Amino acid sequence: MERAGGLYAWEFAKRGQELRVWVDGQLTFNSSYTQVEAALRGYGIAYVPENIMKAHIAWGDRALVLDDWSPTFDGHHIYHPSRRQNSPAFKVIVDALRHRGK
Repeated sequence: MERAGGLYAWEFAKRGQELRVWVDGQLTFNSSYTQVEAALRGYGIAYVPENIMKAHIAWGDRALVLDDWSPTFDGHHIYHPSRRQNSPAFKVIVDALRHRGK
């Protein structure tokens, strides 16, 4: 069942099977970091990128849940119509992203 608008669905994937779960709860966040803070304070689990929790997982005070259902993220991609039409601001962003990826 699809929902129009509303909250973000948690997305899972395993061996070609995809699953979306709409989670209802008492708390709603607009930042992954506030989700992590709430989870660390015992309010529940957080659906956030693994790298945000990497230190807590390494320390052993938090664990991955449904790890085998966690989809991977290959990174961001930039699409633009023509190299000749790039604005100076766009060039700065591309250069910064290239530098960050090294």
